[in-house]
Parts: sequence; structure tokens; C-alpha cells
Amino acid sequence: MSSVVKEKELSKDKSQGGKPLSAEELRKMDAYWRACNYLCVGMLYLRANPLLRKPLEPDHIKNRLLGHWGSDPGQTFVWVHLNRLIKKYDLNLIYLSGPGHGAPATLSNSYLEGVYSEVYPDKSEDVAGMLKFFKQFSFPGGIGSHCTPETPGSIHEGGELGYSLSHGFGAAFDNPDLIVTVVVGDGEAETGPLATSWHSNKFLNPVRDGAVLPILHLNGYKIANPTVLARISPEELEWMFKGYGWEPHVVEGDDPATMHQLMAGVMEDCVTEIRAIQKKARSAPKGTEPERPRWPMIILRSPKGWTCPKEIDGHKLEGSWRAHQMPVLDPVTNPKHLKLVEKWMKSYKPEELFDESGKLIAELREMAPVGQRRITANPHANGGLLRKPMELPDFRDYAVKVEKPGQIEVSPTDVLAHFLRDAMKMNMTSFRVFGPDETASNKLQAIYEASGKTWMARLLPEDADGGDLARDGRVMEILSEHTLEGWFEGYVLTGRHGFFSTYESFVHIIDSMFNQHAKWLEKSKLELRWRAPISSINLLITSLVWRQDHNGFTHQDPGFLDVVTNKSPEITRIYLPPDANCLLSVGDHCLRSANYVNVIVADKAPHMQYLNMDDAVKHCTKGIGIWDFASNDAGDEPDVVMACAGDIPTEEALAAVAILRERCSDVKIRFVNVVDLFRLMPETEHPHGLSEKEFDGLFTKNKPVIFNFHAYASLVHKLTYKRTNHENFHVRGYKEKGNINTPLELAILNQIDRFNLAIDVIDRVPRLQLTAAHTKEWLKGQIIEAVNYAHENGIDSKEIREWRWPL
Repeated sequence: MSSVVKEKELSKDKSQGGKPLSAEELRKMDAYWRACNYLCVGMLYLRANPLLRKPLEPDHIKNRLLGHWGSDPGQTFVWVHLNRLIKKYDLNLIYLSGPGHGAPATLSNSYLEGVYSEVYPDKSEDVAGMLKFFKQFSFPGGIGSHCTPETPGSIHEGGELGYSLSHGFGAAFDNPDLIVTVVVGDGEAETGPLATSWHSNKFLNPVRDGAVLPILHLNGYKIANPTVLARISPEELEWMFKGYGWEPHVVEGDDPATMHQLMAGVMEDCVTEIRAIQKKARSAPKGTEPERPRWPMIILRSPKGWTCPKEIDGHKLEGSWRAHQMPVLDPVTNPKHLKLVEKWMKSYKPEELFDESGKLIAELREMAPVGQRRITANPHANGGLLRKPMELPDFRDYAVKVEKPGQIEVSPTDVLAHFLRDAMKMNMTSFRVFGPDETASNKLQAIYEASGKTWMARLLPEDADGGDLARDGRVMEILSEHTLEGWFEGYVLTGRHGFFSTYESFVHIIDSMFNQHAKWLEKSKLELRWRAPISSINLLITSLVWRQDHNGFTHQDPGFLDVVTNKSPEITRIYLPPDANCLLSVGDHCLRSANYVNVIVADKAPHMQYLNMDDAVKHCTKGIGIWDFASNDAGDEPDVVMACAGDIPTEEALAAVAILRERCSDVKIRFVNVVDLFRLMPETEHPHGLSEKEFDGLFTKNKPVIFNFHAYASLVHKLTYKRTNHENFHVRGYKEKGNINTPLELAILNQIDRFNLAIDVIDRVPRLQLTAAHTKEWLKGQIIEAVNYAHENGIDSKEIREWRWPL
């Protein structure tokens, strides 16, 4: 069974009579812990009198009491013990706080380590600085109660629960000397993403990766309810983690002195166990493939709100849900409760912890590590400091040869895969590719020529026959978009590079994770000069809405783009490259970029190719432009602008132009293709937006614009609603129509097809309304024929499938 350590028993004999800590070590560690807890309570309550050198008065209390206490003392308890081991073993270690509002634990330690005052000099290590440090917490103009980007040492805000462990593993990949301690809240442990992320141990290679030490902080309660894992039997809980492949060590109790001894022993056991696992794997004979070890983890059972008052007004406080947020709610208006807060804070004996100036006393300052070994000063928690630009091959070397537009078909993502393969070969310790069992499905399988799929679980003989599994693989696949995105974020937040591909319909699974990371980036990039730029999150969306031949309606949803446009324009980009050469140019640009979330939309199916590489680079650099080969306005004012964004919309728009030029030869058409979606926005609203003059030069001021769009039509209207010609924009996009359809039939149902587009032009160009009646009737007949053919033959006609741009 696991190592279960309770107050009245020790796991093994230690020095000092079975106790790992000497009396002096215990005294100092407990004092340091008390200092942390005092600062935590001070942040929650005080706006004056920071060291209680005067009797506590209502005016010393914040007017709005906002924050969470419940997990803070358990987290600071863990931190004190981590500090001891960092100093003893010279550990390279970072800490992730999983409990949602547990920032006071990290903030207090950052302050005591001196890091907070180094980053924010006005929060100095004295009475005045402590007061500012207290007052800013959950205070207008100050900082939030999560481990926000403003918090030194943090790569995980915890604004949304469920991702702490996956972030921790992302940080550990390819960081062989790093230990990532992740405190998982027991409420957080009830989320789906967190439950799945326990399986990350099947992907951690002890030879090349660091280690993750999870600590399940089992304090029993959420905001108002007990937690599931706290109310099952200890045996069931341990069996659960055994089943996940962990070796659980349990520490439980509430007496501080005893708990310090227990935690010191167990945590040291875990660290030495981690080192033993790594030493065994790394010293094995060359050619020996490492097996998956059973990594240690800790279950820490301590009371909710540990060390706060036991009761309030006859109700249990410590160890109950009432200690989750603010244990005492009304000290300003209730004198009895004001005294309770004062007694609580004085129980930590601040007069013994801080000197006359308000600085932590010297013997306690010595308890913290020094320099970059301080947890909140570790450069891995400010990953841009460690980031090195990727070495990349010349993307032009992978170009598709395009002699004339619209004559050949290739899979754009297959072309990109060969570029990514060689990018992987050049960055074998700092670049990983992520995808939920869809790398090959999305035509990216060429990457496996550089590296297989990471797999530390059991291997079978048949895996050698095309399974592409490898202990040292660099392609990360698990059927959990949450876990993959968490790994990816943790990986780039600690200074590395990555690329994520997924089906368009299921990228929505990480909507809220994208939101959280985008907010982190915005704060870091625009407000925090001390945070160095990190590599961009690069999301390739493929298996698109317009090609769902058997998956049907459930796989038709391009709405992730709407989510992305809601975030700050300073950190989001959306690219819709129309062909493979454009995709190569965009892919190279995104991998070189920093501090963005880049979203690339490109289909895996074969598509026509339009631009040679030189023209593709120019087109992508501009982000939007006129395609002369498809335009016949000859520089004059056109009758209509045909615009498009996306591969299928581009193909259908070109086919519509070809029809119109053949049957209505006198119509003047300008063809505009959009690669960078945000170019549609005014430059006053987006750093990459077009000026009004540039926009009018493309779209004219008073002519109809038929815009064939990949996603929902409302998005183009949203981006262009301030444009002078917006009333003449007629956008075609996905309308929630379709099921099991051929590509053309699906386009017809949503009216983005060539026939409906041509009809739209006829209806909106006044002189065509009089001269093109017969053409319009013919187009309607083509729609009927196309749908009937698809329903009878299960495929679009050869004429449609083999259509090429007329030379």
C-alpha cells in the first residue's frame, strides 16, 4: 500500500529520534509558515495598521472583504517544506497553485523571498511597503485573488479550474532538471480536465523530461459543499490514484508541529524517489528504452482554513465550508468579530517574525532559497527569459510549383507537414506538436518521419507496424483537447515552442482555455514589462465545416473564429490561407512570432492552388489583396467586388466569377482575397487593420461587395461595421444548414456556392437584372441538377470535381 502518514505514526525512522526535523528546524519552519499565514490574512483584511502595533479598529479593515482563505494555509505549508528541500538538494523547482483563489499563498511567499519587492519596488520590505502590499489585494486598482500574470513565479492563474496539472506537465516536458510541484485543489479535482490530466504520467519520459509532483490538497470543502474526494474512503481514494499509475503518499492531521515532521519526511521521500527514478533511467545502457515509472504524489489532508478561529457564533469555522472565503465577514460593523480577527492575526505572533522596520527577521530570511532558486524568481516561471527563437528551414523549399492558377490540386496541410517535419528535426529539445488523435487524420503524418508519438504506456508488437509510437516521441496525442492545450500552454509559458492541430468543430472544447490564455497574454504583453515575450500559441484548425462527408451536422461549426475576435486585437490573429503556398508562408510567420494566439484555418482535403511562392509571400504579407488573374476591371471602377476568405469559399467564388465572365462578358469584377481576417478592421481598432483609404481602394465606396466567407456571415459584418461601404457588403457564410452532403451540396444549402453567388451578382448589379435573366434561370437549374446528382450518386459530378480555372 501507499505511504500513509498520520499524526501518531511515521513512515520510517529518521534522524533525531524518528523525526526528520531538529527542534531548531521545526521552530524556524513553523515561524516562517506563521509569517506566510499572517501576510495572507493581512491581504484579506487590512488597509492600515499592517503589523497590529496598535489595537485593531474598524477603519483598519477594508470596506469590501473579497478573497479566499480556505486553501492558503495548506499551500503555504507546502511551500515552506519545498524551500527546505530546494536548499538541501539545490532543486530547480517551480510551484503551480491549482485552487482557484489561492493567490495569497504565492504572493506571501514572493514577498518574504524578496522577489515581490524587487519586481515592485513600492511594495518594499518594511511597514510602508507591507501596507501597500496588503491594500492592493482584491482592491480597485490593485491585483486579483488568482495567481494572475502580475504574480512573480506564476505560470498558472487558476481563474478557471481544471488546468493546473496539465500546465505542470507542459512545463516539465524537455526540462530534465526541473521539478514542478502542482497543488491541486480538491474542488478543482472534480473537473473533467483535471481528472483526465492525471493520465499525463503516461507521457513523461524520465530520461529527457523533468518531474511533476502533484499534491492533492484535500481540505474537504468547496464554496458551500463538501468535495467528492474528501468524502470517499481513504482506501478508495488511494486505489483511484494507484489505478491512475501514481504512488500516493498521504499526510493528514491538524497539529502544526506534528504535521511539519510528517510532511518533511514524506516530501523528502518523494524528492529522493523522483531522483532515483531519473537516475535509473538516465544511467541505463545506451539503447535501453525507459519504462514508465510509478511517480510519487502526495495527498495532503488538512483542515479547511487551517489555523483560523475554530468557531464563529457557535458555528464551526476551521475545517468547514465557512472558512472557504472570508471566515469573518463583518468585522467593521461587529465589534465582537473585529476582536476575533485581531486575536486570529495575533495568534501568528507577528512581533516575533518582523523587525522594527517591518522586515522579516534575519534568521527567517535565511529559510528561503537565494537567487534564481527562490521559487518566485525561477526563470522557468518567466519563460520568455529562457526562450530561444526556433531554427526553421526555408519554407520556400517546400513550395508547390504553380505555373498557372487553379490547375492543380494538393492537400495544403500535407504540404505544411513536410515543413513541420524538418522544423521538428531542427528543434528536437524545444518544439512539440500537439493533436487529439488527429495528426494523421489532418494529413500531418509526415511529421512522424522526424519523431513518433510520445508513449510511455505499454507497447504491443503490432505497434511497430505503423503505430508510430515512441518513448522519445515529440508528437503529443491524447483524446482530450483540454489536456493537450494545457500541456501546450505550460510548454510555451516556460520558454519553448509548439503547434496544435485539431478538428474545427471540436476546437470549441478549449474555448475557455483560449480565453484564459489570451487574457494572460494581454496583461503580460501590454502591462508587465518584466515578463519577457513567450512563443505564440499556434492553432491549426482543419477538418473544416465545408468537408464533412460522413460526420454530418455535428462536425459543422466554424464559430471558434467568433470567440477569437472577442479578445484583445493586440494578441490575436486569424489567418485563412487559400492554398498550400500561402499556408507555408503563414505557418513560418506564426512559428517565428511571440506573444500571440495565432489561429490558422486550412483544410486537409485536396484544393486548387493559385499562387506561386513569390506571389503567396507577397499576398500573405499584405494580408488582403486583389487577384489580377480573376479580375477584369482593368483598374477601372468595377460593377461588383467579389471577396472571399477560406479555401472552399475562394474556390466557389472563383467558379462564380468564371461563370459570370463567360455568360455576362461585359460585367466588371474585382476579385479580392483575404488571408489575415483582421485586415478588415479599421487601423484605429486593430494594429493590423487597414486604413480607410486602403479599404476603399479595395472595396470601393458605393459598389456591391459579395463576400464569400468561411464562417458565420455576422463575423464579417462585425469587423467591417464602421466601414463607409458597409451597407453594400453582402456576406455569404455558414447558416447551420447541412448534414451528410457532398461539398457542393453543402455549399448550396448555405448559399456560398458558385451558382448562388452568380445569382447574387446578377441581382445586385442593376444592368444585369435586365440582361441576365436567362443566365439566372440557368443557374437555378444548375442548383437543382447538382443536388439531384449528389443524392443519386453520392458524389458531386465530374464536371464539378474536376473544374479548373479557365485559362
